[in-house]
Amino acid sequence: MLRDRNLVPLSHQHQHALALCVRLDRALQAGEVDFASWQAEIQQIFEHEVAIHFAAEEKEVFPAAEAFPELKIVVQELRAEHTSLRAMFVSSRDRAMDAEGLHSFVEALSHHIRKEERQLFECMQQVMSPDELDRIGEALQNELRAVVKVCSMRKPE
Repeated sequence: MLRDRNLVPLSHQHQHALALCVRLDRALQAGEVDFASWQAEIQQIFEHEVAIHFAAEEKEVFPAAEAFPELKIVVQELRAEHTSLRAMFVSSRDRAMDAEGLHSFVEALSHHIRKEERQLFECMQQVMSPDELDRIGEALQNELRAVVKVCSMRKPE
């Protein structure tokens, strides 16, 4: 199913995070892991994108989705996963992740993203009216504005 235009900004951020997971997984499989560099990158992505993304989902998407009985359980699971992922981001900030911790991070984040895309978003598109999705989209534009500003202000390295 095509993604509703109101959820596309979140899906684009999901693609960015999945790309990180793929790159990190490949490095782990190759045994070429600079732990400090990877954890610094994870920390930076969290601070500049994921923290805002999680907050927007928790403020706008999850409450709207919970109004539908068929989405209540998946939203509860996603909230719990946000808590677990935040703890992993703290571990990366503290440079406390070893190879197993980085592998667990890749698995947890990619599983979480796929659950949002395949279960939450797909079902939202089936049960919500176009007006409800539009309201969520407008709210997300405001909430995600900070991510756009950070990305546009970054200078090339």
